[in-house]
Parts: sequence; C-alpha cells; structure tokens
Amino acid sequence: MALHTQSLRWVRPPLQARSQATLDRILDAAEALTDEKSFDESPISEIVRRAGSSVGAFYTRFGDKDALLNALYERFFDQAVATADEALDPERWKGAQIPEILCEVVRFLVEIRRERRGLLRTFAARMYVDADFQLRSERLSKEVSSRLAVLLLERQEEIAHPDPVLAVEFGFLTLMASLDNLLLHEEIPISGRQLSDDELSAELTRSYLAYLGAP
Repeated sequence: MALHTQSLRWVRPPLQARSQATLDRILDAAEALTDEKSFDESPISEIVRRAGSSVGAFYTRFGDKDALLNALYERFFDQAVATADEALDPERWKGAQIPEILCEVVRFLVEIRRERRGLLRTFAARMYVDADFQLRSERLSKEVSSRLAVLLLERQEEIAHPDPVLAVEFGFLTLMASLDNLLLHEEIPISGRQLSDDELSAELTRSYLAYLGAP
C-alpha cells in the first residue's frame, strides 16, 4: 500500500516519565476547557480538578496561567511539527500529483482546525495582545509551509503560475487565513448556508489549485 493512501493523523510524541504524564493531564484538562469557555474564564481549581491533580501540583509546574498557556502552545508546536514531518514526508507521496496531495492535506487541516478549535481560538486571541506569541505562531506556519513547499516544488512542472515559489507560499498563507476566518470564529454563511467540512475542504483545495495553475 502506498504511504499516501494511508490516513493522515495528528502525532503525539510518547510520554517519557510519570511527571510528564501529570503535566500532560493538566494540559489536557486546560485544553478541554477551551472548548467550553474562554481560557481566561477557566479557573485553575477547575483545571486541576479535571486533571485529577491539585493546586499545589499546578504551581509546582507553572508560575501562573500565562505559563500554562505557554506550555500549551509549546506542546501544540511540538505535536504540529511532528505531524508535519510525518504527513508531508516526501516518501509518503511518491507518485502522487499536486491535486492529490492538496486534497488530502487541506482536508486534514480542516479536521484539525475543527477538532482543536477551542485551543486555536485561545492562541489567536493571545496573538492580538502578545507580540512574542505572534512570532511563535509565524514560526510554526513557516515550519509547516516549508515542508509542503518541498512536496509541491518537486512537482513544479504541474504549476503554471509564473513564480512557483511565491505561489506555493502565498497560497498556503491564504489557505490558513481562510481556515482561521471560517472555522475559528463565528462561522460565516456562504451562499446562504453553512458549508460542510467536506464542501469546505473541496472549495479550499480548488482555490489553491487554481491559484497555482495546477491541473
């Protein structure tokens, strides 16, 4: 079976120690709460209760909630990079053309945006007021886009845009901005209705392909 026929998945590096497991329970609890309320509205007492931990254990690991948010982002960053390494490994896509690659990758990005919507909204809100957070987010975007660019530019003969390097990067930025606007905030009706995730994936893929001038 060709690698690219296997489903893409979110990668969670294995835990290494009991203390790491306790930390991850706290992070998991905090992330779960972002699906129900804003991060600022989630008290530490509720986070540790859901984690089966204690306030004392929380402060052993974090000085305050800002430190918790930073830890949440660092974990997300590590998982996202590990996921990109696996999902965008050139070996996985041997023999695949650009439309097939983008169809699967865009669908996967829509799934992740949907599944982790609360956490990503929390990060987006912090970026508006924290320049360092904004820089870290840009670093993650570059990590992912650079891996996708390798795949697409290996198939440069399929790209009709006069500047393929620019087209690949600008197309990715446009894709991610569209995902953020359509999924992280109040969803915007299109043609008077809400698109399903499959419809949204298909339209975003068409948009990227059309911009590249790919078949």
